[in-house]
Amino acid sequence: RAEGGFVTARRFWRDPSPTEIVLVLLGTVVVLFAMIYPATVVFYGSVKPGGGVLGATPGFTLDNYRRIFASGFGRFIVNSVVICVTATLLSTLVAILAAYVFSRFEFRLKRVLFGAVLFGQIFPWIVLVNPLFIVFARFGLTNGYAGMIFCYMTIGIPFSIYMLTGYLATIPKSLDEAALMDGASRLQIVFRIIVPVIMPGVVATATYAFLVCWTEYLFALAFLTDSDMKTLPLGLYQFFGDDRVDWGAVMAASAIATLPTLVLFLPLQSRLSAGLTAGAVK
Repeated sequence: RAEGGFVTARRFWRDPSPTEIVLVLLGTVVVLFAMIYPATVVFYGSVKPGGGVLGATPGFTLDNYRRIFASGFGRFIVNSVVICVTATLLSTLVAILAAYVFSRFEFRLKRVLFGAVLFGQIFPWIVLVNPLFIVFARFGLTNGYAGMIFCYMTIGIPFSIYMLTGYLATIPKSLDEAALMDGASRLQIVFRIIVPVIMPGVVATATYAFLVCWTEYLFALAFLTDSDMKTLPLGLYQFFGDDRVDWGAVMAASAIATLPTLVLFLPLQSRLSAGLTAGAVK
């Protein structure tokens, strides 16, 4: 209602009914079950003889883990860690610098270049497998870390730039101006002032980039044919035979592949949520 030129509003609030409470609780249980049940089956099956899912063999065992590591699975983990960590660090570094330029400076073709970044986010990268394979084969980049790191950097950079640019838009330029007056260089401003402030956004983008690299399969399948250079998703596929599947090994390998997701996501959940929320606002 209007009183003295001002508009006032009353907010009505009522306690939820027992039916509504029950429905919310049931919905929560269903969502939690859908999220937790697959991981529970994987970790449970990894310590059961025969995988524990398709059979009812009693008892628990670590033979599934011993068997996959005896087959060279540890090498696949090392390859994935080296490639994914390196690609994540480099893509995040490039994204920080590019996002700072997009958010702080006005220059010709800025909109065109940022549009290209957005297009890179939705571009179907899989169509480049054949051309990249020809180029990599010509320059000797197949069956090596350098080629895979380059591919994963290319995949992760567009999203990282987009997220960090939106995040930097919320940081006042007065921080930069004050640092410039104190004699700081642009690189010092970026890494000593801006990066600590936008650390939640950096954590969010780096986590996303790492998980995309960690689970990527098609590029690795095309460019890594040497058994010693295969990544973890390719190593997992070797336990699926033509007429038989080693479910115990599959469950153990899947459990190991899932661990980085849990280790990264659970401790960094608050920073990840804050970074994604802030980066979405421009």
